[in-house]
Amino acid sequence: MKKLQVTIWNEYRHERAEEACRAIYPNGIHGCIKEFLDKQPDLEVRLAALDDPQQGLPDEVLNNTDVLMWWGHVAHHEVDDALVEKIRQRVYTGKMGLIVMHSGHHSKVFRQVVGTNGNLSWGRDQKEIVWNLLPSHPIAAGIPDHFTLFEELYAEPFYIPQPDATVFGSWYEDGYIFRSGVCYLRGAGRVFYFQPGHEYCRSYYNPYVQRILTNAVYWAKPADLGYEIPDGAPCMGEYKPCNDQ
Repeated sequence: MKKLQVTIWNEYRHERAEEACRAIYPNGIHGCIKEFLDKQPDLEVRLAALDDPQQGLPDEVLNNTDVLMWWGHVAHHEVDDALVEKIRQRVYTGKMGLIVMHSGHHSKVFRQVVGTNGNLSWGRDQKEIVWNLLPSHPIAAGIPDHFTLFEELYAEPFYIPQPDATVFGSWYEDGYIFRSGVCYLRGAGRVFYFQPGHEYCRSYYNPYVQRILTNAVYWAKPADLGYEIPDGAPCMGEYKPCNDQ
């Protein structure tokens, strides 16, 4: 049986430049995520980073990716627009699912695929309670009604389109709330955004966060449609102008 191909793309700037971040994620945030995804025998996980050749996603990698996971923060502007368009096309034509994490809300990829400016409010690291708002959703499988993290504050209003599903919502000790886990259907593809994951917090070691991201990979994988979705707007049959009928 062919394994599901997962590519974890990380900007990978904080971990290399900042000792405090490197102490938490010595192999990078993407390396930490790979460690727990590798426990799934039916997943084949590869890593990619912004400073890799072709920004980590040459055609031979992108075209062999079933689910793309994306983490970025300080270098969104460096991501090539042509690469973003390739990602959008793969999602919309149902060839690839997309999982965007934490500060990826301002990435070109998230804004272009979902259709948003990605704006929100933010603040100091603090206690966050993540509430399971949709326990019957596949991404929420095995997650209790709530769990607690120490995370960077993200606060509403979050200027995103109405989600197709809001799976998780968070409350912070300063009193703010945030839609912290949302799903979108875009074209024939699926997109999940998940808020936890600040580079100075240890959220990716939390077993519930790990379970959510693992569930999300399986949820976001391409559907077996049995046919190819065209890239563009093909004419169906022979076109004749109305006055030729």
